[in-house]
Amino acid sequence: MKRLSFTLPFVALLLAPAGVGAQSDPQMDADGVRWWRHVQAIANDGMEGRGTGTPGYDRAAEYVIGQFRALGLKPMGVDGYKQPVAFVEQVVQSDRSSAMLVGSQGQTPLSVPGGLIFSGSGGPVPAAIDAPLVFAGYGLHLPEAGHDDFAGLDLKGKIVVVLSGGPATISGALKSHARSERAKYLASQGAVGLISLVTPAQVEIPWKRRVDLAGAPSLYYADAALRESDRPFLTAQLDPARSALLFEGSGHDFAAVAAAADASAPVASFPLAQRLKARVEATRRDLSSPNLIAVMPGSDPTLRDEYVVLSAHLDGYGIGTAVKGDAIYNGAFDNASGVASLLEIGRALQAAKVKPKRSILFAIVTAEEKGLLGSRYFARRPTVPAAAMVADLNFDMALPIFPLTSVTPIGYDQSSLGEDAAAVSAAMNLPITPDPFPDRNVFIRSDQYAFIREGIPALFFKYGFKANSPEAVTEKAWRANLYHSPFDDLNQPVMPAETARLNAYVTAVTLRVANAPTRPQWNADSFFKRFAK
Repeated sequence: MKRLSFTLPFVALLLAPAGVGAQSDPQMDADGVRWWRHVQAIANDGMEGRGTGTPGYDRAAEYVIGQFRALGLKPMGVDGYKQPVAFVEQVVQSDRSSAMLVGSQGQTPLSVPGGLIFSGSGGPVPAAIDAPLVFAGYGLHLPEAGHDDFAGLDLKGKIVVVLSGGPATISGALKSHARSERAKYLASQGAVGLISLVTPAQVEIPWKRRVDLAGAPSLYYADAALRESDRPFLTAQLDPARSALLFEGSGHDFAAVAAAADASAPVASFPLAQRLKARVEATRRDLSSPNLIAVMPGSDPTLRDEYVVLSAHLDGYGIGTAVKGDAIYNGAFDNASGVASLLEIGRALQAAKVKPKRSILFAIVTAEEKGLLGSRYFARRPTVPAAAMVADLNFDMALPIFPLTSVTPIGYDQSSLGEDAAAVSAAMNLPITPDPFPDRNVFIRSDQYAFIREGIPALFFKYGFKANSPEAVTEKAWRANLYHSPFDDLNQPVMPAETARLNAYVTAVTLRVANAPTRPQWNADSFFKRFAK
């Protein structure tokens, strides 16, 4: 594999001494080595990036199933350990697609995918579209919180343009939820499309990287009853450097709007003076890919019919556009690392003197990178009684690139699971640090959200760090250089013992939840309490 050059802060932090909070521990060192061997097995080149529905994914799945058997976990799928999920693969043919802005000053072509990227997820893309644009601020429909960017707008027949970010007065969790429901809500209001903008200051992945990924296959459920919309709906992203084009003739300056968004200040909604005219060519085929489901039966006859779910996604981006000669998107940290952590947590639970009273359900899911599709399928059509799942604890891309001195269990402020996490934090001297970047939407960007939408309290585990800290610089550099690229591979710097410590933390949280006399509950003031069934 080829190697990317890292930014200096990234290298400096990785090569610096671990610090007081991460002194060498022989047990953690040994556990970290075993964890890394799983990552090596799942993310090597032979797995070809584990694209959903590919032979590489199936090979990785067989490795995981072998580990399930070695741990003595019982199959809980539909076909042994497997729960097959039927999809339609949709690939937008950018070279045969086109787009242009049409306004009073004429036509402005947008290159596809260089200027505009069409998404093939969610459902069939419309073959042709010609519709006016309307700007809807942050695109948040939260009347319960006294905020609705769509209020007063005529959405029918329109393509809605929205901007990243949100008001500082609304929690990151609520903003994340509103974004996850946005396309579904707009389709219900008669809108025909959605274009997402990101301010230059909030760019997380360089646009060139997004263009490189534009040719990757997208998926949607073969079962139309599971889709967000029952008709074609256009979703697209615009190059941040060209966002101002959409505002021409509207009487509004994009730079001023972006500055307000960067400050989490109010942003107005208003009609735009242009329309988008586009043709979208796409190919489609049916495919299937399995979730992998296994169970460690609980030790208590009165509680073993309840389940604490441990989840992580196995899929990656597969083989894609070559970068510096490497076309395999290995997904070592995203998310072979999470699957490896669940296998190690399973081993620790089996070896523990105190056994979990509730059953532990391992859900290694497919198609996370395609929109949480595998976890949503399992959460909606579980292989155990839905009401018996009491909690979900999710692992996805915990980055072992700096010492673990605190933890950020995303969602800890929403349910009694936060009390469990806090108790373990106190016992293990790993304090909880709030999410440093709530507008990144991590609350909805991994598989725990599929369970939350079905009313199941959840946590999503991350290394803790604060905004503007050296760790934040390191994490940002990793995302800019390696995230969703061929260089999230086995050659990158890694601190296995630090992940072993996080695994031990999550093992302790799992045991505490599994052995509690009562099941977890949503906090009385949690927005997500409404999903409880």
